[in-house]
Amino acid sequence: MKNKKMKIARIEKDLSQEQLADLVGATRQTIGMIESGKFNPSLQLCLSICRALGKTLDELFWEEEEAENE
Repeated sequence: MKNKKMKIARIEKDLSQEQLADLVGATRQTIGMIESGKFNPSLQLCLSICRALGKTLDELFWEEEEAENE
């Protein structure tokens, strides 16, 4: 599943994928893969991304569809 919330939050902070990657100690490719839904980040990386973007885990990584399918 694509992470549109993370991409929107990154754009709102006026950060490129590379800039966010530098802030959280990841590569630009990793950030791109998270945003495209091709990589599930560790909890530690999720927390680092949340701190960098000023968001909570729920705001960036909670998948509403899961709750609807239960």
